[in-house]
Amino acid sequence: MTSSSTSTAPVSWDDLVAAALLGTERRTPPVAPRPGQDAPSALLDAAALSTVRRRAGLRPAAARPGPAPAPEDPRPPLPPAARGRLAMLLADRSTPGRSGPRTAPDLAELLPQWLALANQHGYRAPDALLPTLLDAARARTDLRPEALTLGGPRALWLARLNPDWKFALRGGPPGRGTAPASEPGDADLLRQWEEGLFAERVSLLARTRHRDPVAGLALLSGTWSAERAEDRLMFLDSLRDDLVPSDEPFLEQALSDRSRNVRATAAELLAALPTSAFAARMAERSAACVSLSPSPSPDTGQITVDAPARCDSGMQRDGVVPKPPSGRGERSWWLSQLVEATPLTRWSEWFGGLDADRIVALPVADGWKGDLHAAWCRAAVRQRSAEWSRALLGSPGAPPAAAAWRDPAKLLSALPAAERAQWVADFIASHGLSDAFRLLGVCAVPWSEPLGGAVVDALDIARDAGSYPWSFSGVMGLAERYLDPAQADRLEVLTALPDEPEGAAPGAGGYWSEAFQRLVGTLRLRAAMRSELAGG
Repeated sequence: MTSSSTSTAPVSWDDLVAAALLGTERRTPPVAPRPGQDAPSALLDAAALSTVRRRAGLRPAAARPGPAPAPEDPRPPLPPAARGRLAMLLADRSTPGRSGPRTAPDLAELLPQWLALANQHGYRAPDALLPTLLDAARARTDLRPEALTLGGPRALWLARLNPDWKFALRGGPPGRGTAPASEPGDADLLRQWEEGLFAERVSLLARTRHRDPVAGLALLSGTWSAERAEDRLMFLDSLRDDLVPSDEPFLEQALSDRSRNVRATAAELLAALPTSAFAARMAERSAACVSLSPSPSPDTGQITVDAPARCDSGMQRDGVVPKPPSGRGERSWWLSQLVEATPLTRWSEWFGGLDADRIVALPVADGWKGDLHAAWCRAAVRQRSAEWSRALLGSPGAPPAAAAWRDPAKLLSALPAAERAQWVADFIASHGLSDAFRLLGVCAVPWSEPLGGAVVDALDIARDAGSYPWSFSGVMGLAERYLDPAQADRLEVLTALPDEPEGAAPGAGGYWSEAFQRLVGTLRLRAAMRSELAGG
């Protein structure tokens, strides 16, 4: 009787845990094994019994109130066919990449495009698919803005009930579907700014700045001194899209910030304000370093360069970094930073009214051309100057490596979309696709003509040359997403197995046939997606 009562007497949970952690060989369990039972089994039985005892001894908790009803979403529902398509895409939402037959479209890559198209139509996500949509957005950050827009207020309501979806509450997209019906009052705005999570604050600042740049800057100024350096940098960078001249005093103060990255960003933003005092100071320094030699005609002159001999305290306060990167000379480094912060309109004033084309064509003495033109390129991108970007890009038929200082992809971003596409189309026609991947990445999508036709022609030429298609897998992937689906019929003929030319890589024709089959299948699937979303 005594043995039985001893074996069933309550044992401390802490003692059981300690014995389990140390092991029964190092610590004798606080329970006696039954006949034929070893010590580990006795310990596990005692732990199971103790767990039941502890749970049975818990008092029932008071029922919590249920969540408030989900908000209404007045947007129209998806057409039935489009709803089915979304369910299919979400069911195959694996990480982008090839799976299954090589000729099958990559559904994971089509999901972002489907979401963007659905949002253009102003649809709302089906309630039953909201959990799966949030799971997909949790797994892939690139889906989040469009997924949360489609999910709308009901997705945010649902996200508050599941900690796995808390990302949706941290600064959802300020655009369609999730934007507040009206801007909050001053008191609410200040409370959200002071109490919100960091991503929520970034989103709030961007929305406020877009609506009222002065009010947005006032919001940031109020807490600026208390922000962490990394947060100050992100907040400062968010001013870029809605930069206005009235931001100048705040940015001038940021030039004295204790963080070097904040100072550099403030200088970059001030350089984008051509009438700022900062731009005038940098222009004065550049004028002392770069000049046009005397000549009867400015067109026949030569640019001379006398780079700074030292980086004084005034230059450093204005964001000039004194120490150059490895392999770069100090004077060249300082000169580049001055020139790229100088308003481009000043060069025409200094060089006798010459336009950007003629200035870029001028000879530069003593081997300074690369440094000077590279700085002009960065200035053209920073100041969004189409005139200077056009001049520095030059002809698309020029050899790609003719000017090492030139970065065509960045310069193209300052040109109008149609002109950008035409330049890249001409480049591909002259040089093929080998150097075109980055250029295609900055073109507006879907690709318009003649860009789409140039890509198809270049792929056809590469196929006929007998090389493997893997060298063009990046461009082929872009084509699947951005070619006009109307190109599918034109590409159909390329899906046939070609005759392999002499010297071709073994089996290349079969691989090209599979690649074009996948491309055609993807284009037709995209066309079907468009039709379904249009209600067709």
